[in-house]
Amino acid sequence: MAKPVHSMIRVLDEAKSLNFYARAFGLEVADHLKFPDFALIYLRHPSSPFEVELTVNFDRKEPYALGDGYGHLAVVVDDVVAEHLRFERERLSPGPLRDFKHDGKTLARFFFVTDPDGYKIEVIQRGGRFG
Repeated sequence: MAKPVHSMIRVLDEAKSLNFYARAFGLEVADHLKFPDFALIYLRHPSSPFEVELTVNFDRKEPYALGDGYGHLAVVVDDVVAEHLRFERERLSPGPLRDFKHDGKTLARFFFVTDPDGYKIEVIQRGGRFG
């Protein structure tokens, strides 16, 4: 059976991305592989083996065009209201808190935040389907 291990995104500024993912989600560098033309940086949270792979192409000077096919990454938190407040204090520019309903019942409480390269990350209240 296949087991998901990482999701890769291309980033323009390594330092900005590392700072954002550390401050926003507590992701730590699990591995940093430098090649002549690019670097691969694997970020991991201590609670999970799943990694976010940042690819930095050294010759890239312009931001990446994300197009209309990219969805988002998602993380779960114990207290989405407290996390939203923390993101505001950290000046990470979170979007509004949302209460997503299905058949009149709350399915999820969440907000989105955008990383330095324009990728969306959904921050979801732990519980129910998102335990």
